[in-house]
Amino acid sequence: ASLGCADFFTALYFEVLNHNTSFNMDGNGEDLFFLSNGHISPVWYSVLARSGYFDVKELATFRKLDSRLQGHPTTHEHLPGIRIASGSLGQGLSVAIGAALTKKLNGDKSLVYVLMGDGELQEGQNWEALMFAPFHKVDNLIASIDYNGQQIDGPTEKVLSLENLQAKFEAFGWHVITSDGNDMAEITKALHYAKSLTGKGKPILNLMSTQMGYGVDFMVGTHKWHGSAPSDAQLETALSQLKETAG
Repeated sequence: ASLGCADFFTALYFEVLNHNTSFNMDGNGEDLFFLSNGHISPVWYSVLARSGYFDVKELATFRKLDSRLQGHPTTHEHLPGIRIASGSLGQGLSVAIGAALTKKLNGDKSLVYVLMGDGELQEGQNWEALMFAPFHKVDNLIASIDYNGQQIDGPTEKVLSLENLQAKFEAFGWHVITSDGNDMAEITKALHYAKSLTGKGKPILNLMSTQMGYGVDFMVGTHKWHGSAPSDAQLETALSQLKETAG
């Protein structure tokens, strides 16, 4: 899923988000981002490092003992850019709504963004939150769904079908837009468009179609790499298929 969201994170942090790399937890006067599906931490850490939150060299410590870069982001590691622990799925939207309401109460015109996985929408807390946000006109909130149709146990359609997500969110009162999350130009345009829709009485949902493992032929479209690391040979093959890296 990290590969499937690489364009989204790059567009968000380098083109859209008004953020400050001199990190503080309160985030007053800047946009905030929350990652609900914390298992895609590798792509987030990569973008945070390259945005200037911490040294790129620290990425080599990922998931090692005593590293600040755990498999799921945590706050007690004090890693700049991380405001909540997101090991338990289904909680990010609720946190983002709370942060968005806090900004309203403080007279802060900045926005709040959150990314969720489609599989975690099978958890009930999300539906309480997505009902709450339109009712309370949380219109400084932009939520995105990594809509790849896969979760740890297999395709979402086989585990527990989500049916028509766009219709469901619209029925709850959200303004829904759709985008291709694996097209840099399109996802950048979509996020800017979502930003233009804020302040109009409705929370915004970006229903973002992606492919898990995008860019690597033996990983694309399958859940089987959810928690598995490639061998050295597979890694070499994968890197040879990716057009560019930042080093």
